[in-house]
Amino acid sequence: MFLRNVWYVAGFSADLPPGGRVGRKLLGEPVVLFRTAGGTLGALEDRCCHRAMPLSEGHVNGEIIRCCYHGLEFNTTGACTRVPGQDRVPRQAAVRSYPVVELDAVIWIWMGDASKADPAQVPRHPWHDDSKWSWRGVYDHLDAGWELLVDNLMDLTHLAYVHAGTIGGNAEMHFRTPTHVFREGNKVKVTRHMPDSIPPRTYIDAAGFDGLIDRWQEVEFQPLVVRVNTGASVAGRGALQGNRDGAFSMVVLHGVTPETEKSTHYIWSIATNATIAPSITATVFDQVAATIKEDRAVLEAQQRCIDASPGGRFVDMPGDIGSNQTRRLLRALLEAECQ
Repeated sequence: MFLRNVWYVAGFSADLPPGGRVGRKLLGEPVVLFRTAGGTLGALEDRCCHRAMPLSEGHVNGEIIRCCYHGLEFNTTGACTRVPGQDRVPRQAAVRSYPVVELDAVIWIWMGDASKADPAQVPRHPWHDDSKWSWRGVYDHLDAGWELLVDNLMDLTHLAYVHAGTIGGNAEMHFRTPTHVFREGNKVKVTRHMPDSIPPRTYIDAAGFDGLIDRWQEVEFQPLVVRVNTGASVAGRGALQGNRDGAFSMVVLHGVTPETEKSTHYIWSIATNATIAPSITATVFDQVAATIKEDRAVLEAQQRCIDASPGGRFVDMPGDIGSNQTRRLLRALLEAECQ
């Protein structure tokens, strides 16, 4: 089952220039996203109501998207505005439309009850619009279920082994660091502070650390995105108490958008204040992309193993506290939707 009455990341604004279109399966439903010549976004059922041709196979012309089979034209509300060869458009000629919002350079879509779609509830990500930060957005496809991805992001103890060559650092410190979990309404927050740490490779390359650092990992889950705020400062300068002036920071937005029960649109961005030189910024982006690739390999291996042994046992560990709290929140939200 999927949670439907929440905002999902559908892509980045730059992914859809005027006249652009893309077809994706979201929560098991085929959807075409497009932008009109005037800049208006549309999200429609990717199925022409005439003979079931995917509208994503057509093209955008002005303010409509045209089916490539018989030329029916649809506006961003899903109404058919023209049928070639006849003056009258049949009253039932329409396709479902989905609410979409564009905010902070992100395209958000609501897959549930349209009457409940409140744009004010879209998760904000101001780092995309802050001139002090550089950012890059990436679309990845994951052959694994969305819940596995959420578990991975809410439990950062895996950094020690999965990402040993980039952002990992000392394995023993990762597993001995206390994990604090807080639930605030529909949000779960995980905080991990690691004073006097040996800097991992990415941190050395980005900030030139040559001694011990004070390192933080602050994760926030809000259906259905995960924001990871992480970084470090020279040890003893008060970064873990909130004084982060001059510290190296990264903020990663993870859009977790189910495609099917066993595949996920993984739409993420990395923002960093390490903008001293273009080469350093590129290094940070490239190394974070490498960690995402490592995560993808792990998650897809997990999914294959689960598929091969669906009755397999899971044993919880102390580091699972964040992911377990998140799963409890999601279960409660799903139960509320089903009532």
